[in-house]
Amino acid sequence: MGKTALITGIAGQDGSYLSELLLEQGYRVVGMERLSPESYYENLEHLKPRVTLYSADLTDQLSLLNLLEETLPDEVYNLASYSYIPLSWDEPVMVGDLNGLGVARLLQAIRRVKPQARFYQASSSEIFGKPDDMPQTERTPFRPMTPYGTAKLYGHGIVGNYREQFGVYACSGILYNHESPRRGREFVTRKITHAVARIALGMQETLTLGDLRARRDWGYAKDYVRAMWLMLQQEQADDYVIASGVTHSVGECVEVAFAHVQLDWHAHVVSDPQLARRAELTRLVGDASKARKQLGWTPTVSFEELIRLMVDAELAALRKAG
Repeated sequence: MGKTALITGIAGQDGSYLSELLLEQGYRVVGMERLSPESYYENLEHLKPRVTLYSADLTDQLSLLNLLEETLPDEVYNLASYSYIPLSWDEPVMVGDLNGLGVARLLQAIRRVKPQARFYQASSSEIFGKPDDMPQTERTPFRPMTPYGTAKLYGHGIVGNYREQFGVYACSGILYNHESPRRGREFVTRKITHAVARIALGMQETLTLGDLRARRDWGYAKDYVRAMWLMLQQEQADDYVIASGVTHSVGECVEVAFAHVQLDWHAHVVSDPQLARRAELTRLVGDASKARKQLGWTPTVSFEELIRLMVDAELAALRKAG
């Protein structure tokens, strides 16, 4: 029997890709979701019955203890999070409880039940906020500018505390934006690629976006979950920046997506300043040289390839739906 991996937030973009990777490596994969295990999870549909789902909650310590006792994982990947950043302004306490304190609850459950388990925490480039230095490394000072980033910083910090104080094998991956056809439609890349496919098929006419000048360091989610797994295979636990090292604007994303379906984006895109983020983070770009050197990790899919594969996936899905 191979290793057992527990993935919280398994039904999300990263959780589904990580499940595929671990199954390929011979793992037994179990997943935690807040909803009932019988609920429909689109990203996991193709993996049934190869993964086992459990219902638990990062805000409920007892449910986490029960989950650890029942599954006894060798590796734990904490991907559960409120990840839509604008929500954190409206629900800062809820986001802080799940994204921040939830990490401490899970680590405490691991200490109680399976202290030798290896732990991965999904940290975020948002902990850097508006940094003075470009690009950012693992040593860049943290200056979160959103409640989401602040909550993630607590989670990031508590991982280091448990590693140093209790000897838990605990890593944080400081991941920059990573996208795929499984990204939620509330995120700008998926919003763009979904709309472009619909426009190409004559199903809608326009796409409304916020600031087209906003820039991000974007990569492919499937590449990034490979880095998560590599972190837990090392002799010593550590934290790593995972990024492409290149930024692109929302406008560039639009250009690549429309060009892929041979359409002029100027004829279809409307800019609405009201949709711009309250605290636009324009200087976030990561330096993943430590991951390249110590993990042997490099991204395999370029920004342009990523946007094109997302558009193709949207076209295929829409055509299949009829």
